[in-house]
Amino acid sequence: MSDITQTTEADSADTTETADAASTGVDGPSATGRSSTETTAGETDEHVREEWREYAFEGDAKFAVEDLDVYYGDDHALNGVSIEIPERSVTALIGPSGCGKSTFLRCLNRMNDRIKSARVDGSVRIDGEEIYQDGVNLVELRKRVGMVFQSPNPFPKSIRENIAYGPEKHGDIDTGLLARLLNRSDADERDRLVERCLRDAALWEEVSDRLDDNALGLSGGQQQRLCIARCLSVDPEVILMDEPASALDPIATAKIEDLIDDLAEEYTVVIVTHNMQQAARISDQTAVFLTGGELVEYGETDQVFENPHSERVEDYITGKFG
Repeated sequence: MSDITQTTEADSADTTETADAASTGVDGPSATGRSSTETTAGETDEHVREEWREYAFEGDAKFAVEDLDVYYGDDHALNGVSIEIPERSVTALIGPSGCGKSTFLRCLNRMNDRIKSARVDGSVRIDGEEIYQDGVNLVELRKRVGMVFQSPNPFPKSIRENIAYGPEKHGDIDTGLLARLLNRSDADERDRLVERCLRDAALWEEVSDRLDDNALGLSGGQQQRLCIARCLSVDPEVILMDEPASALDPIATAKIEDLIDDLAEEYTVVIVTHNMQQAARISDQTAVFLTGGELVEYGETDQVFENPHSERVEDYITGKFG
């Protein structure tokens, strides 16, 4: 996705998430690795074990994150996070507000670079390539790793122009006046791209007869699927989603969830959600972040929800806090 596109989307995103200020005050683990000290967040404090966060999966890792720390000024938003995310799958990030989920998500395409107070330490590699080294082309990175935000944010343009915007800015298609005069216009290619992306986003049948209508006239669920189609138009490898269905009604939410399932056949999807049932329905693996920006547990979704290792994770999933 183009840098201009990402700027517009970033402006509509909530970029103020900071770490939970609750103290942890570990008194020392019991024989089971747990103690009973209550934190101010309502959690039972415990000693986190490395094996709770070690998830062995088949296939290749799309992302390898090591010792990732993020600070907003003096606030420590992410604390030593290490995780590998498999390709062509859905990874859910869950946890209470302020635990660093969205901060982590934005680290995967360096969107935190846009926040002046943010400082990032550690390593994030995509297909083995470090994205926090000098000289990384952020426009190209954000083409590879697209993002869909909580609130639908289509451009105040036609449906067709929304889809074609990124490829035109990158110079992948040219439908300008000079191209038309020289008989080099890519109008047919643009139209094929628009149809393909709308079909992939399960929106084509609903809008094919009004592609020149303003996108702001679509319903909220249609706008969100349009934003997904716009993300797909630049051929990303990864789609990051920050609570993409939280503002939608149940019917629109179901369509987004079905779409995510389809997208995972071709793309790596990482989604932040506060909806526990949604995470259980749509994800292959789940990472649980808790107080202080700490990754507490990571594993196959069924295991995390049905037999979590961490007492705090079990308490969070069952609604005892958060």
